[in-house]
Amino acid sequence: MTSQNNERWLSILEYCEYRDKSISTIRRYIKSGNVTSRFVNGKYEILVRNYKETSLTKEDEINQLKKKLRKLQEENQELKMLVDLYEQKINFNNKNSEKVTRQ
Repeated sequence: MTSQNNERWLSILEYCEYRDKSISTIRRYIKSGNVTSRFVNGKYEILVRNYKETSLTKEDEINQLKKKLRKLQEENQELKMLVDLYEQKINFNNKNSEKVTRQ
């Protein structure tokens, strides 16, 4: 990651932490072109202009980690819900195909 004129390229995870956004939100930003990004060595990097280093106290770090944990738990719940929906759809389709073959 290079620095020039207070500009810095951040990985998706670094950018998530820097802007306090979820990974899925950042991926949507990249797809829609809302951020300047590049694809390097199989990974996206996002350009941050006027990058400012932040130094956190231990308490701030703990609070950030708690927020991150909460976000990850929410994303995990969303993914579990999607898996359940897909499994229900597969089961529904299997039952319908069995009815067709029995007739």
